[in-house]
Amino acid sequence: MRKTSGALAAFLALAAVVMYLTATPASAAAIRIMPLGDSITGSPGCWRALLWNKLQSTGYTDIDFVGTLPPQGCGVAHDGDNEGHGGYLATNVANQNLLPGWLSATRPDIVMMHFGTNDVWSNIPPATILGAFTTLVNQMRASNPAMKILVAKIIPMNPSSCAECGQRAVSFNNAIPAWAASTSTAQSPVTVVDQWTGFNTATDTYDGVHPNAAGDQKMSDKWYPALVNALSGVTPTPTITPTVTPTTSGGCTATYRNAGQWQGGFQGEVTVKNTGTTPMTGWTVRWTFANGQQVTQIWGGTLSASGANVTVRNESWNGSLAPGASTTFGFLGSSSGTNTAPSPTCS
Repeated sequence: MRKTSGALAAFLALAAVVMYLTATPASAAAIRIMPLGDSITGSPGCWRALLWNKLQSTGYTDIDFVGTLPPQGCGVAHDGDNEGHGGYLATNVANQNLLPGWLSATRPDIVMMHFGTNDVWSNIPPATILGAFTTLVNQMRASNPAMKILVAKIIPMNPSSCAECGQRAVSFNNAIPAWAASTSTAQSPVTVVDQWTGFNTATDTYDGVHPNAAGDQKMSDKWYPALVNALSGVTPTPTITPTVTPTTSGGCTATYRNAGQWQGGFQGEVTVKNTGTTPMTGWTVRWTFANGQQVTQIWGGTLSASGANVTVRNESWNGSLAPGASTTFGFLGSSSGTNTAPSPTCS
């Protein structure tokens, strides 16, 4: 009887281990969220900081805001990566085929888009803007067939130089729900987020167009429930293992990282670190591309290039580095096949 009981106990213990292993999920990758738009999203787009911190405080911690543009202040710690390009028109982004490179560089699972303000300001018809939206959505789905897409009714407009913009924004917003309904699919739903209702240009903007602190809070509050709903059931995109090439010159280290690559292009990132014992007041990073690559867009540094030779100098705000401190700049590049990682030097 004791032998039987011992065998039964061992069996039950083994079964418990198996049940635990099968019931305990593996650690999942972070869900990647791209804030996409113009200056209302990116310059500085402080509603993103409020939204990020609300998500963190309510338990949504396995998320990653992504974009090829860095944070632009707001004075609040947050994940500031974004795709908010000041002055950009949605129609130009679609016509110039800019989005595929951004998508390939960042691989979002969810896109939250407040776009069209500059198109409305330019008196582009709603049907034309929504045609561009369709192009962008198709590109998102080419990047990720299960992309979840949040599209905003844009906040009201009342710029001093455009008396008609207010009504144009209304007309554009009124056309969005029918477009979204016809564009949405079960695999890749398009959800309309009403940023217009309850927003007042007199009290919620500083110039009739861009949100002030009160407007940022309203935008964050509108995005939050829609984004929380979108987060359910998302399977995160696998993370690419980067290529890292550190190079040291004197008291300055430049470390290159291949942050993403796609047909015809790639994203690079360089971290500059002061490895000396005295403060740096400026830095210069140089490298030579081996395969004809070219930098097409850069942030966090000032570019000068001649053929394969690339020089990047600090911006006014990131040149001073205390001993042990570091800063990062990033860029998008074009390539025609082989993409050998450069070996940057720093001085």
